[in-house]
Amino acid sequence: MLQKICLIIAKKKNMDSEQDLSDAKVLRIKAENKLKQMQNINPVSGLEGDVKRLIHELQVHQIELEMQNEELVNSNERAEMALKKYTMLYDFAPMGYFSLNQEGVILELNFTAAELLGDRRFSLINSNFRIYVSEDTLHVFNNFLNMIYLSKSKVSCELSLIADINQKRDVYIEALVTGEDGQCLMSVVDLSAIRKQYNV
Repeated sequence: MLQKICLIIAKKKNMDSEQDLSDAKVLRIKAENKLKQMQNINPVSGLEGDVKRLIHELQVHQIELEMQNEELVNSNERAEMALKKYTMLYDFAPMGYFSLNQEGVILELNFTAAELLGDRRFSLINSNFRIYVSEDTLHVFNNFLNMIYLSKSKVSCELSLIADINQKRDVYIEALVTGEDGQCLMSVVDLSAIRKQYNV
């Protein structure tokens, strides 16, 4: 009988302890104990090491970005210098430079070219070069332009330009067609000015 009573008491204690496991306070205590065990396995010093590694990586990355930024600034300065040099060589060259399409429309020109045609530069863009060629040499220019696009090599000719009613200029032209965009790059020298200067 005593043995039976001991068994009943033991079962009762086991049931009480199982019920205690479902209690919120017990669960919290167990969770805190588990967290302590996890912190013992992964101590804080390891976490500090991870933080130090992360800070190191961020600092290295920051230095890399600063170096890239410095290189971009240097590249930008070199590009600006190249643009200034190009502007001096192209815009202020002593001979006229034109870019034409296959129909003879002016796409780009420098200041000397605008002076040869007797108008302002921006006014001449998208106008046809043929308008400024004298009537007696227009056939020369037409053949010249066709030859450039047929031969795909440098072609030259002499013709007369009319800047205004009172002024006719004899010019020497060399041109060639560029690669993919198919533009005609044309240089124009004022022969009238040279002949006048040297009394030829």
